[in-house]
Amino acid sequence: MLIHLPLLASAGVTPFVGLMAVLLVVLVLLSLALNHLRQSLLVGYFVCGLAAANSGLLTRFGDSGLHERMEGLADTGVVLLMFTLGIEFSFSELKHLRRAALLGGSVQVGLTALIIGLLAWGMGLSGAHASVLAVAVALSSTAVSMKTFQDLGINASPAARTSLGIAIFQDLLVIGFMLLLPVITGSGGGTVLGALGQTAGYASAFILLAWLLGRYLIPQLLYAVSCTRSRELFTLTVLALCVGVACLASAMGLSPALGAFVAGLVVSGSIYSHRVMSDVLPFKDLFLTLFFVTVGLTIDLGVLAQHAWAVLGCTIGLLLLKGGVLALACRLLGVPLRSATLTVAALASMGEFSLVLMAKARESIGWNEAFYQVFVISTALSMALVPTFMRFAPSLAEWLEKHLNLKASKATKADLSISKKTKSLTDHAILCGYGLVGQQLHESLAKAGIDCLIIELNVDTVRALKRQGVPVLFADASHRETWELTRVSEARLVTFTFPDSSAAVNAMPHLREFAPHVTVMARVKFATDADKLRDCGIEHVIRDEIESAAAVVRTAEEIFQVIGEER
Repeated sequence: MLIHLPLLASAGVTPFVGLMAVLLVVLVLLSLALNHLRQSLLVGYFVCGLAAANSGLLTRFGDSGLHERMEGLADTGVVLLMFTLGIEFSFSELKHLRRAALLGGSVQVGLTALIIGLLAWGMGLSGAHASVLAVAVALSSTAVSMKTFQDLGINASPAARTSLGIAIFQDLLVIGFMLLLPVITGSGGGTVLGALGQTAGYASAFILLAWLLGRYLIPQLLYAVSCTRSRELFTLTVLALCVGVACLASAMGLSPALGAFVAGLVVSGSIYSHRVMSDVLPFKDLFLTLFFVTVGLTIDLGVLAQHAWAVLGCTIGLLLLKGGVLALACRLLGVPLRSATLTVAALASMGEFSLVLMAKARESIGWNEAFYQVFVISTALSMALVPTFMRFAPSLAEWLEKHLNLKASKATKADLSISKKTKSLTDHAILCGYGLVGQQLHESLAKAGIDCLIIELNVDTVRALKRQGVPVLFADASHRETWELTRVSEARLVTFTFPDSSAAVNAMPHLREFAPHVTVMARVKFATDADKLRDCGIEHVIRDEIESAAAVVRTAEEIFQVIGEER
């Protein structure tokens, strides 16, 4: 691709903006091609980063700090991912992950680290090198696995919960290990007990502070912002909350990703969770895409060609080793075969923190350059293979069930269904807006025994409906994410009870994506708006002008007692 840098510079385009423009255009084209081939888009992101790193694109833009800036954006993507995961898992649900985290995580990390440590020591590596390598291999990619669970629509499945529990254990482990790293490598003072005590103290202080914020500050802040009815201010507040708590965790020596996860947990139990989720998802997807691109930037094709067999052997060997250990951990946890297969596929790779840990150790104890590059490339390749592994995992589970004469558990078949974020509604009505019209419609349908789900942006109304036990989402009907939560494909009727034609028009493409045949009804003020709604596929349009005119005429006739004379 021919890039005229002087022309870009004369137009006021900075090297970073120019690079982002090229990468995003290439990403769109690659994604379209992969989508046509029904392949994971993550592969395209990795390939884009690999091409940028090995085509001289970064050098062509002439800014040595471009890679570092992209890494900063990539870190933001991981933080936002963990924030959304925290929102989806409430504190009550997190309690159920204790066994997966403590038993599954300790078995997976402990056994993997022990085997790798012994192999590394047997190969002549020092104790410090062997320890760092052992922990780096034991870690998995939370970003890739959780993103793939979300893409498959099974991020609330038993496999996703087991994977998240083990991943949380890994994150806690790497936090403590990073603090111990100066002691292990001999590059800093202090003792192991001192470092562990410092970690425990910081973690306790952070949890207490997060609890206080969630109890006394964050709900009141979100309530005040919601009352302004400003979408921009609410989105800004959500991002500030996520990044602010993540930075607070980082300042206390903890992982920003873990801090963001805790921030999400704080929000998860509130009525704002669905609105927060829909606002933050677009930003998360953008920054997380850049994260996968930066992983591709770490792959050097020259090293890959020179050490191809070493990279291939290292990648396959580590995937098999971690897969076997994970299978054992799932067996000890009593996880059924289908869920266990998905868990193994999700966590068998190395992860982003593996690269971070190896890079930090490189600064203090150094690595053989060829060995380091082989590990980095193997890590990146293993992460790129995760989406493919997870897509084939159900087929592998079926094959194993058939050839091992195992019966599929009915409970685990739900792994492949879309996660239920609302009550199990079917043949129901979805009411967008709960003003006077919405209230009367809801009362009428309820008397007829028809279930209703309310979508509302007035926080006080949502609170009141929650207290009454009415299914309600604090969300924006114009957001695609909102319709993922409504089971609209099972609904019979969707109504826009407020006369805002733009909101209905913006919502229709997302609504039709999930439910092409559901009946839709909407209110409008003017005739021009009615035509617009009919053009976008709304079958029943109620014009307020016509209904008001009819009511005015009827009332006037009653006053003059001429009802029937003119009819």
